Amino acid sequence: MSKHFLSHIQEYNAAFQMTSFGATKIVRDNFMPTFKIQGQIYHRAGSLLPYPDADHQFLQIYFIGDANCELDRRCTIAAHARRQSVSELQTFLHQYNELIRLFKTALDRMPSDDHRIVIRADKTPFGDHARRFNAPTIDEVAIVIVGDQFQSRDIVLHRRHEELRRVSELHRSYDALQYPLLHWKGRDVQKTVSAMNYSYRFMIRPQEDNFIMRCGKLFHQYVVDMYAKIEAERLNYLRFNQAKLRPEEYIHLRDAIVNDGNVNDIGPLTILPSTYVGSPRHMHEYTKDAMPYVRQYGRPDLFITFTCNLQWSNIKNNLFDGQNPTDRHDITARVFRQKVRALMDLIIKLRTFGEVRCWMYSIEWQKRRLPHVHILIWLVRKRTPDQIDIITSAEIPDEICDPELSEVVTKNMIHGPCGQINMNSPCMIDGKCSKRYPRALTSDTITGADGYPLYRRWSLEDNGHTTTIKIRNQDVEVDNRWIVHYSPLLSKVFQAHINVEYYNSVKSIKYICKYMNKGRDMVVFGVAGDNSIDEIAQYQKVRYIGANEALWRTYSFPIHERYPAVVHLAVHLENGQRVSFTDANVRQRAAQPPATTLTAFFQL
Repeated sequence: MSKHFLSHIQEYNAAFQMTSFGATKIVRDNFMPTFKIQGQIYHRAGSLLPYPDADHQFLQIYFIGDANCELDRRCTIAAHARRQSVSELQTFLHQYNELIRLFKTALDRMPSDDHRIVIRADKTPFGDHARRFNAPTIDEVAIVIVGDQFQSRDIVLHRRHEELRRVSELHRSYDALQYPLLHWKGRDVQKTVSAMNYSYRFMIRPQEDNFIMRCGKLFHQYVVDMYAKIEAERLNYLRFNQAKLRPEEYIHLRDAIVNDGNVNDIGPLTILPSTYVGSPRHMHEYTKDAMPYVRQYGRPDLFITFTCNLQWSNIKNNLFDGQNPTDRHDITARVFRQKVRALMDLIIKLRTFGEVRCWMYSIEWQKRRLPHVHILIWLVRKRTPDQIDIITSAEIPDEICDPELSEVVTKNMIHGPCGQINMNSPCMIDGKCSKRYPRALTSDTITGADGYPLYRRWSLEDNGHTTTIKIRNQDVEVDNRWIVHYSPLLSKVFQAHINVEYYNSVKSIKYICKYMNKGRDMVVFGVAGDNSIDEIAQYQKVRYIGANEALWRTYSFPIHERYPAVVHLAVHLENGQRVSFTDANVRQRAAQPPATTLTAFFQL
C-alpha cells in the first residue's frame, strides 16, 4: 500500500461508508498518536435516494447512476484522496460488495416511496456451512409498506425520507456498512458480539496476512468502535435485567411492604454493579480493598509507576514494513502485558527489593493513551530511611562509569523541562508545574513528615552531573533538579520510564490508594431534571475509550491484580443490609431476609 493511502485511509473509508460515524466527542489532539472518543458511538443510515434538491450522502452516493458524478461526490468528501485511487475503489466495490448489489436489487423492486427495506437483525446467516457468515441475500431482506412492524435492531431504509435512523451496534451487518474498505465483500462478520470473536480477528498468525493490522488510523477507529460494541452488549444485559433484580436496604423494603408502598418504586431505577470491570463502583471497591492491607501490614514500602515505551525492540521487531509503533496498538498492548508480568516476577519471585508480603497494581490509560501501571509493594522487612538511596535515585548517572544507565535516564527520567523553559508543557497549571519541578538540590535524602522524602540531588559543587537535551530544537542543560526518582536496576532492565517512590508514613496512603484505583478517564457533567437514576447511561456518557485500551480490554487482559485476596464482609447497621429481590419474592424477602456474613456470625 502507498504511504499516501495509509496516511489518509480514514478519508478513503469515509468516502465509501454507507452509514455515518459519530460519538459524543471525538478527541483530536496532535500530542496523542491514537484514536480516542468520549461518550457513546453511534451510526445512522438515511434513505436510499435523496430528495431532488439535496446532495447524495453515504449510501445514497452508490445510486447516483453516473460513475463520474459519483466519483466527483466522493472526492468532495475525501479532500486529500487521489481521484485515481477513489475511482479504482469505486469500481471494485460496485463489482464485489454484496451489500451494494443487494441494495440495488431491492431498490429496483420498491414500487414507491411508501415502502422500506428491512434487513432483519435475527436472520440466521445463510451459506454453505452453519459457521460461515455471508451477506444477507435478497430473500433475507424484506420490502415492507410504511406501518408494518419490525424490531428495534432491524436496519430500516426508506426509498426517500429525511429521517436518519440509528443503526444498532448489535446488527450483523454493522461492520460491513461502516467499514467497506475492511469488509469489502459486504459479508456479515460476527453472528454474536463478544470479546473472544474480535480478539481472534486482532491476532497475528504466520499462515495468513491479517490486512486489518496494516490499516493504521482506520484500524484504530475500528478497534475503538468494536470495543464500544462489545461494551454495549454487556451493558445491555445489565440494563435489561434491572427489573428482575433490584437491590435496596432491607429496612426500606420492609417499611414499604408494611405501609402498602408501591413495590415498583423501590430500589434504584438502573444501576451499574461493582461486578462490571471499570465501573465507578468497581473502582471504589478496589480503593477500599487496599485499606485492609494497610491495617494488617502497615504502610506500603514502594509505589512504582511503569510506563510503556514505544521504542522497545519487542514492539519494533514485530511491525510490518513502513509501520511505526503508534500504528500497532495490538502489539503495544501485548508487549506491555508481558513486561508487567516480568516486572512483577522480578520484584516478587526474585525479591529485587526483598521478600514481598503483599502487592496490588492497576493499569491506566491517560493523555497519549499509552498504558502505564501503578504498583504498591509491601515488604516483609521494612526499609529504613538510610536505605532509600540504595533503592532509588534522583540523579543523573555518570556517563563514563555507566553509559547504559545514563542513556536510559536521559531519555526516560527527565521531567520536562517546564516552567520558563517551556510554558506549554502539559504539567503547567496556572503558570506552575503541577508536579513540583524543578525540585530543590539536597546533599542528603531527608524523609518528610507527609510521607514523601526529599531525595538526594547533588549540585555541581557536590560532584553532581548535568546533561544536555533538545527542547524546541534548542539545547537545554538540565541538572538533578529535573530527574524523576527511579530504580537503577529496573531502569536498566526495562529501558523505560519507571518511577519508584519510597514511603515512610501512612499519612499519604489514602491518597495513593485512591490515586492508583481512580479508574479510566471520565468527563465531569451535571444532570438536571427528574429524580430517576440511570448509572449505565451516565457511565456511557462520561467514559473515554482509546485504541490501546480497547485492544487491552478486547484481549481480556486484567486491569487489576493483587495478592493476597480480600474477602468482603457485610458490615452494616441492624436491618441496614442490602437485599436483592424480584417481583415474585419481594414479600418473602421483606418477611425473612437472607443472612449476611455479619448476621450469620451472630448466630454462631
